[in-house]
Amino acid sequence: MFKILRRDSHTKARLGEFSTLQGTFLTPAFFPVATQGVIKGLSSRELAEIGVDGVLVNAYHLFVRPGTEVIKNAGGLHKFMNFYKTIISDSGGYQVFSLEKLRKVSDQGVAFQSHVDGSPLFLTPESVIQTQLDLGTDIILPLDECVKFPTAHDTALLATERTITWAKKSVHYLQQGSAHPLFFGIIQGATYPPLRERCLKEILNLTIDGIAIGGLSVGEPQNLRYNIISFIKEILEREGRDHLVYFMGYGKPEDILEAVSVGVDLFDCVVPTRFARTGTAFTNGGKIVIRNAPFSEDTKPIDEECSCFVCRQFSRAYIRHLINAKEMVGVTLLTYHNVWWYRKFVEEIRKSIEENRFLDFKKQFLSHFTRG
Repeated sequence: MFKILRRDSHTKARLGEFSTLQGTFLTPAFFPVATQGVIKGLSSRELAEIGVDGVLVNAYHLFVRPGTEVIKNAGGLHKFMNFYKTIISDSGGYQVFSLEKLRKVSDQGVAFQSHVDGSPLFLTPESVIQTQLDLGTDIILPLDECVKFPTAHDTALLATERTITWAKKSVHYLQQGSAHPLFFGIIQGATYPPLRERCLKEILNLTIDGIAIGGLSVGEPQNLRYNIISFIKEILEREGRDHLVYFMGYGKPEDILEAVSVGVDLFDCVVPTRFARTGTAFTNGGKIVIRNAPFSEDTKPIDEECSCFVCRQFSRAYIRHLINAKEMVGVTLLTYHNVWWYRKFVEEIRKSIEENRFLDFKKQFLSHFTRG
């Protein structure tokens, strides 16, 4: 499934290609987040225009509504969304972390109160896999337990052991059925290297198609975060494993560059769409808050270096007007631009690795982006 095409000679950055039933995409890659089966503000037609290679959906949210039976009866999530590129489904493990007031974790699984109507739910490793099989996604993830930073070693140890046990149950359940989507194992262990190593080695003993790094970017210092990623990569290299490495929920441009430099291949994040909803646009010269007064008469496009439909057709002043007038089209246009910009950004990263100039690209990009 994963083939490395080129390695940068100055960093751990690498150019690769990954294949699913929906085709092949190049890495490093960025997938926008479509939690409920949609990129907020964009239709599948616009995703095709932009050239989005794949999206991340959330199995928990889709299980709650509209319900997996609805999606299964509609022919699966690809048909339901009218999106025929790679779809990754997150298990709902992040909700174990984020909805702590509505859940109770045990070795058997997670008891929830639905965030929609308060009805009781119980997620097990097996039921979460079945939900994703019903959705018909291309890459599925097991139930895992993420902990906050900082957390006591004993708490992190318990969560790590549960993550390992649930991964084993998930693989066993998958092997009993006839459908075999790609399966990524999740590496937990908080900021404790021995726990990360234990989790990684246990996951590597399973039948997996990729490595997903979870439990980071939850409040820990940046240097500690990259030390953990580098530690994981060193073990993979020592074990002779060239699995695709997916950093879950991570996606500011400067962070992507740093993670690529230590060997991460795939990212997802709500940043481009969430920032659009607050009136913020990404440009090569940095982020601009387009809803602010200085842009009220600015007739320039959002980004003069961008070739997207929005930048070719509309001015900053017009989009600012739409955002401040709370017109839905304003958010749609800004979202379109941000998702397009992210696609071009990772394309430039890939090109720089192919030409063995990633480090120069990183320095040049950051000098303009952070100054802006």
